[in-house]
Amino acid sequence: MPQDTIFSKIIRREAPADIVYQDELVTAFRDIHPQAPTHILIVPNKPIPTVNEVEPEDELMLGRLFTVAQRIARAEGIADSGYRLLVNCNRDGGQEVYHLHMHIVGGRPLGPMLQRG
Repeated sequence: MPQDTIFSKIIRREAPADIVYQDELVTAFRDIHPQAPTHILIVPNKPIPTVNEVEPEDELMLGRLFTVAQRIARAEGIADSGYRLLVNCNRDGGQEVYHLHMHIVGGRPLGPMLQRG
């Protein structure tokens, strides 16, 4: 059984968050430490610690992350100018909360994703 995280508590509405979208598969809420004018996390309601634990039966739920990202980008006014979707996996990938999640980041030019060299 995956460990209970702050994201699980947000999904259950046991922890405060600015939730912008929720359905039976995913929940989206504003990041408390935004890296851009728009920085929203989209999480599957099922606790999956990392991408490494994704199962074939999770495909519908994980596909929903992308359709919700599109919906949020339109609602936030960043769909036309552009945005970035990020999923980190494990420590070296920059994952801080071990409940799989997608960042939608935009509202300003983001520059290169990684530094060369």
